[in-house]
Amino acid sequence: MYILAALLLDSIFGDPKCLPHPVVLIGRLISYYEKKLYSRGTDAKINGFIFCAAVIVTAAAAVFALLYAAGAAGFLLRRAIELYLLYSAIAFKSLKDESLPVAKALAAGDLTAARLSVGRIVGRDTNRLDEAGVIRACVETIAESYVDGVVSVLFWACVGGYFGQAPLFAWIFKASNTMDSMVGYDDERYHDFGFAAAKLDDMMNFIPARLGAAAAVAAGAAAGMDYRHAWKIFLRDRLKHKSPNSAHAESVFAGLLGIRLGGGAFYDGQWEPRPFLGDDTRGPEPNDITRAHHILNLSVAVCAAAILILLRRG
Repeated sequence: MYILAALLLDSIFGDPKCLPHPVVLIGRLISYYEKKLYSRGTDAKINGFIFCAAVIVTAAAAVFALLYAAGAAGFLLRRAIELYLLYSAIAFKSLKDESLPVAKALAAGDLTAARLSVGRIVGRDTNRLDEAGVIRACVETIAESYVDGVVSVLFWACVGGYFGQAPLFAWIFKASNTMDSMVGYDDERYHDFGFAAAKLDDMMNFIPARLGAAAAVAAGAAAGMDYRHAWKIFLRDRLKHKSPNSAHAESVFAGLLGIRLGGGAFYDGQWEPRPFLGDDTRGPEPNDITRAHHILNLSVAVCAAAILILLRRG
């Protein structure tokens, strides 16, 4: 039940501001091991696997030791730290908080501010995006981060909860996901070294990406949106991405909103072509960002309901 309590805390308060965020510590851990183990050439992939294992084992050991020490100090302290670790692992409210300024800037007609705001949450170059490009980039990030930041955390927390280790499993996933965001790039520097981190993140997101897409379709049905069209787009476009997981939720959001997402973009000045997701029935509008928030809210509610059902049956 404290998994749902953690989700409720995040829904109300967002990322903790007055306490150290474990993701910051994970990031420092990743940077430390990267400096020690990074290499190029024939050993890069091997070192990348060692790096990946070192980060996961160290992060898991730190969480386990913290919980063990808290348990030795008292049951209530352990429960409080478990709740905090789960709460800080979820990125639901922060996803909306970080994308809402984009919608506000566009509503005010300030494309420059919208580009700056969306540039804080996407990896592509934003300085040459038009209004439609800014909206697509923002909605795509909402859909993809809905899986990474919410569904996958809840999924692995539930798996861990079966073994009485919900925070441990949640933070093993967060360590994997943070590694992917830092070194899991298919570029000159990380093509080989980041291979293991990227593949681990793909594996850990594989089931949650599909469950999250199904939850989003159910959310669309509950909201009276064209969920049949979204399901059709999902089946057609869910694999139109170099990642095996990213297009699942994005295709559902595209179908529910009735817009086309995806397409190519500039990354570090280089054009990267990508397939389109959804049908080009109308152009993107600034309100599509807040509509995506509505889909996000309902999808997370569907996930919470599913967890509650599982808990009752358990």
